Amino acid sequence: MLSNVIVFLQLLFSGAIALCFFLQLRQSGAAKPQNTRNYQRELDKLKAQRKISLNLPLSEAIRPKNMDEIIGQEDGLKALVAILCSPNPQHVIIYGPPGVGKTCAARAALEAAKKSGVSPFRTDAPFVEVDATTVRFDERSIADPLIGSVHDPIYQGAGALGAAGVPQPKPGAVTRAHGGVLFIDEIGELHPIQLNKLLKVLEDRVVMLDSAYYNPDDPATPAYVHEVFSSGLPADFRLIGATTKPPESISPAIRSRCMEIFFEPLGDDSIRIIAKNAAKKADMTIEKQALSCLVSYCPGGRDSVNMVQSAIGFAMQSGRKQVELSDIMSVIRSGNYSPKYERRIRERPAPGYVNALAVAGPGAGALLWVETDARCGGGKFKVTGIVEEERIGEGGQRQLKRTSQAGCSVENVKTALSNMGIDLLEYDIHVDFPGGIPIDGPSAGIAMALSCYSAIKEIPFDIKTAVTGEISVLGEALPVGGIREKALAAKKAGAKRMLIPLGNERDAKDSGVEGIVFVPFPSLEKAIELMQSPLPEHMQSAEKTEGVLSASSKGDIAEN
Repeated sequence: MLSNVIVFLQLLFSGAIALCFFLQLRQSGAAKPQNTRNYQRELDKLKAQRKISLNLPLSEAIRPKNMDEIIGQEDGLKALVAILCSPNPQHVIIYGPPGVGKTCAARAALEAAKKSGVSPFRTDAPFVEVDATTVRFDERSIADPLIGSVHDPIYQGAGALGAAGVPQPKPGAVTRAHGGVLFIDEIGELHPIQLNKLLKVLEDRVVMLDSAYYNPDDPATPAYVHEVFSSGLPADFRLIGATTKPPESISPAIRSRCMEIFFEPLGDDSIRIIAKNAAKKADMTIEKQALSCLVSYCPGGRDSVNMVQSAIGFAMQSGRKQVELSDIMSVIRSGNYSPKYERRIRERPAPGYVNALAVAGPGAGALLWVETDARCGGGKFKVTGIVEEERIGEGGQRQLKRTSQAGCSVENVKTALSNMGIDLLEYDIHVDFPGGIPIDGPSAGIAMALSCYSAIKEIPFDIKTAVTGEISVLGEALPVGGIREKALAAKKAGAKRMLIPLGNERDAKDSGVEGIVFVPFPSLEKAIELMQSPLPEHMQSAEKTEGVLSASSKGDIAEN
């Protein structure tokens, strides 16, 4: 009797399990058509959305497709193409302000390399672009879209292989760029861990992945997974990094592995061409006055295109096919644009006034006014407009505070003037760099010393001359950087002559800047002598004056 009851209960329990299983299958079967209908509905919606498209923004429509369409970067383009089109292409970092064509130049250079016949890039070489400011990075190595990562079985979504305990490699951008170019925009923003991994990949040209769940003897592991963990993922590419930061802010480790190219800020002529092309692309014209006004407000090519596009909207509302000055002014007012501030040399000389030069950024120079007031007093010496203190150190490193480089130059100026027999205790001196932007760096040292000497002796110096150079405590002129950038800024500001330290003579000869005379000098005393000898009138009016004047000559020019 008891055995019958047990059998009955077993049958009842089995029936209940079978019934539950049947109901689940039935519900699953009923849900599949519904899920299928939902998926199809979403797919249809996606396809319908893809059929809707707006016209391309003007900035995209005129984006350069080849090197001939890139305006204002001839030297940089030549260098980039030469590097990539060689039998042994190198890694590159491109410096330059926003909107000057760094990305377009990289794409065009790769296309030129594919057609060169000597470059190792194949015709199907990929161009993979990532932005260092937005590329996602997980310090736990769960996901790394730049270098690559491993999806371990414990992570959600591991799938059938994960259920079998198999780790799954996920290639990153460096592998997708294999055989081509990896372009990293704003490369200076890379996370330090990512940067270190990238340096290792650049050295080895392969990405080695690891996982605690990988078992080389597991028969369930596919052959390609074994291959990845044993030999790595291929990553033989050429890196092109782009940045708007100055070189000193980029890791020396990555700089040492790359050639460096500097794209210059676009000049007015280049911006004018870009604006004309933008209007032409929209089947519009732009009048001369409107174009001149636009150029005076636009620092770069992208800004000019955006302004043209907005002005076209105003013109079309009035039924016109030409952009007029009123349209540009409407854009300026509505967009709250500020005019470009371009400092020029002054019209008349004055005691204490000297034109100095500085580097304002990658590929950009700037003219600085140095003004000094000197009067009888008790030895006060004040300098305004410079950075007074600097802090160095990053992250958790110890922060060190020191006098700025410009502040150190001030002390050198005092010593150098004292060595020339000038008793600074007899004067109250105020040196100023007007303009509202703190100045740092040693290259204004000679200019400060000249300004002080001019004010103390009440001797006005040549107004058409600009000066650069570090000063030593002995009054020697020490070489500085950025000669080409400074020369371009001096020329644009209206200077006809540029005084440079003797150590920069080769930089002047290699700069390629025309329309300005470079004058090397060895010391502060020689600079004072030169500043009291204006450039001959026939040199000031020459349209194409290029040369280096000997520091010991009285006016003869030695041709380059």
